[in-house]
Amino acid sequence: MRDPSAALEETTEPYRWRWLILAVMIVAEVMDLLDASIVNVAGPDLERSLGAGSVGLQWVIGGYALTLGAGLVLGGRLGDRYGRRQMFLLGLTAFTATSLLCAVAPNIESLIAFRLLQGTAGAMLLPQGLGLLRENFSGPELTKVFAIFGPVLGLGGIIGPVLGGFLIEGDFFGLGWRSVFLVNLPIGLAALVVAAKFVPRKAGDRTVRVDMTGGALIVASCALLVLPLNQGQENGWPLWTWLSMAGSVIGFALFALQQRRTAAAGREPLVTPGLLRKPAFTVGLGGIALFFGGLVGTQLVLTLFLQIGHRFTAGDAGLGNLPLAVGTAIGGAVSGAFLAERIGRKVLQIGPMVQLAGAVVLWVELEGLDAASFSIWDIAPGVAVAGIGAGMVIAALFSFILAAVDDEIGSASGVLSAVQAVGGSIGVAVFGSVFFARATTDDFTGGFHHALIVQACLLVVFLAITFLLPEKGRPEDEQHGVTPETTAGDSGAKQHLTV
Repeated sequence: MRDPSAALEETTEPYRWRWLILAVMIVAEVMDLLDASIVNVAGPDLERSLGAGSVGLQWVIGGYALTLGAGLVLGGRLGDRYGRRQMFLLGLTAFTATSLLCAVAPNIESLIAFRLLQGTAGAMLLPQGLGLLRENFSGPELTKVFAIFGPVLGLGGIIGPVLGGFLIEGDFFGLGWRSVFLVNLPIGLAALVVAAKFVPRKAGDRTVRVDMTGGALIVASCALLVLPLNQGQENGWPLWTWLSMAGSVIGFALFALQQRRTAAAGREPLVTPGLLRKPAFTVGLGGIALFFGGLVGTQLVLTLFLQIGHRFTAGDAGLGNLPLAVGTAIGGAVSGAFLAERIGRKVLQIGPMVQLAGAVVLWVELEGLDAASFSIWDIAPGVAVAGIGAGMVIAALFSFILAAVDDEIGSASGVLSAVQAVGGSIGVAVFGSVFFARATTDDFTGGFHHALIVQACLLVVFLAITFLLPEKGRPEDEQHGVTPETTAGDSGAKQHLTV
């Protein structure tokens, strides 16, 4: 029998196993989404098992997003050069292996290191997905593929904390928190077998040059920013934390300069320099970082408030995230189905205002809490309303920012996804520090209040930024490179549904 992976590119017939490719890509994406959120409910278990403090927990959660975001664009370039199938298999193998390493970590320091490696593996794995789908689907089928992709990924983001809570509370075979990483092993191995057999071989373009200098600059700049945000609160914000953040700003400026010089010399930069000369796109990057930083940060604070503040079990804390998840799903469905198309950019302004209204309701609910009889239903209305507003933005934000670019769609979408992931990592560091600053005195409600204040400030700035974005979004199919002008440089971006 002929090996399906050796299918020839030149055949005019659609590849017969192409729907299996879609299944494998979805599995890989869902594994990433689960790992981005499933650990949120593991805090108390990690503290009991490994002695993880607040800083350790922030690194376990945010470190993954940091290396994932910092490496996404570089991972896309490696796929262009060495072949997407090869990089996908390599990334999936590394992701599965690092999941095992996380599961057997003997201490918090090694768990943090393995989580950073896991994020790096994800950065090599994820950018290949949409490129492989475009190589094997076309026309109406490709549009249908992306219509399937969105809801499935949304479901993956929703079930992360719930699944994590179920696995930890079930304590199957006495594994505790380790089971949230071990769950990746059977899934990853099955996906690897299917991908190795059914994803067709297609050689990469060895003429594509990978800008390793640019990659190193962006990784170093991200690290210089997140490191002091995670460590500063516990260490009393010494001088080195401020110097590190200043060094991060310099690093990002050097990256922009290096990218322009690389392009001017006729080499291929990681990021098309022309993107940074488009004001709407540039401010959009800031908007994405602020919005997703606030969203991921407040979700973390909600989980910490339930588990540390009110002694919820991991399972109950996972279920406690459902009002936010359901609200986000409702807001996203309304926005994506008709609202964004009908009212355009206004959906990005209504969304944060709804979030702010939810934050106000939640603030009032927190003020009236009776600790002795507290349940998730006491704060569910405010959390759900905030989720609806978040979903309205999530469903539409990328399309309006991508409408500001022309033929740089591939590079632009990759950069947006990278900034989204790094913004989430920054949100974990900032909101975690804000909450734990009050939690150390057992003022958990005060910690949540302070987090809401920070989120409100971020949402106000984000709201101002939305007025600088295009009034109409880019159509869904064009966001994924269906149009002819999209080239092989696409890094395969996607939006994480983070709740």
